[in-house]
Amino acid sequence: MSLTLTDALIVTPDETHEGWLTIEDGRITHVGHGAAPRPGHSLGGKHVLPGFVDIHNHGAAGGSFPTGDQAAARTAVEHHRRHGTTTLVASLVTGPLDDLAAAASSLADLCEDGLLAGLHFEGPYINKARCGAHNPAQLREPNVAEVERLIKAGRGHVRMLTIAGELPNALDVIRLAVAENVLAALGHSDATYEQTLAGIEAGARVATHLYNAMPPLGHRAPGPIAALLEDPRVTVELINDGVHVHPAMLKLAYAAAGPARSALITDAMAATGLGDGTYLLGSMEVQVSAGVARLTEGGSIAGSTLTMDEALRRSVREVGLSLPEASVVASLTPARVLGLDAEIGSIAVGKRADLVVLDADLSVDTVMKQGAWI
Repeated sequence: MSLTLTDALIVTPDETHEGWLTIEDGRITHVGHGAAPRPGHSLGGKHVLPGFVDIHNHGAAGGSFPTGDQAAARTAVEHHRRHGTTTLVASLVTGPLDDLAAAASSLADLCEDGLLAGLHFEGPYINKARCGAHNPAQLREPNVAEVERLIKAGRGHVRMLTIAGELPNALDVIRLAVAENVLAALGHSDATYEQTLAGIEAGARVATHLYNAMPPLGHRAPGPIAALLEDPRVTVELINDGVHVHPAMLKLAYAAAGPARSALITDAMAATGLGDGTYLLGSMEVQVSAGVARLTEGGSIAGSTLTMDEALRRSVREVGLSLPEASVVASLTPARVLGLDAEIGSIAVGKRADLVVLDADLSVDTVMKQGAWI
């Protein structure tokens, strides 16, 4: 089946141009400039971007990935797809080892079905001093044998492990993750600048939600933020919801790392799309008020109610990125982190037709997954 999309503003990593594209069997076969050579489905001058890629997401619409419940996970994925996220990694939070293994095994089924792009263990190997919304009673010291078990439970679908690199045995776990083709991400950490460098040298390549759950920048004690921003091998996750990070600090991250090393994430939790109320994130009770999720006890920020389309709009309107740059941080950079940039993340011949069509105000009009409208 062939479909031609015409009258589009096509957003590529380098430019936005008036043009058209043709899709056959779920893949992009032609990308053209100007008027299409034949009639097709007119987009009426709307923007067409690659589908968003979210590598750090805990759920939505009442569905929470940490539970491992497949029906709830499908509900969450469907909500984020309607907001333009066509590729999504399910993030788990700190919990008992048996529960984490069971959740990973259950969600691995959805990875095999193509619903999820992989699994992310955010904990339990994080620092109590920076645990945020994770249950401090369930934190553990890094352990190679335990991590091997969790990776095995995921049946080849574990894509990322967040770890505090300063903890005992953390460097050995990072090396194991690299050997198992799992991304090691430094985060929820109280590390010094030097300890962070050691984690990077051991193989860590991602910063879990940069700025959040780590020491702030200091001019005498630069801490992890400086080490993560300056190393060209590291991609930094950024939550742009107007709560987690001030726009000035987002501008600083983009200036230091550039779009090619910056990945927008949502860190979304079950309350996303449902409004204010009381929810769970793992075992922790969360109160959402005015769209902001915080632990009922202690008040720590507990994920977000963000969707990727909102993160992209904020990046353009408040941070000053061009639309092509915002598309890179919402799609191409996270796709590259996952090793999927040959398949997704930009509009190019041969790539999957995962697309999001945006109105003039950058709100979502329609979404396409592998050539089919959602």
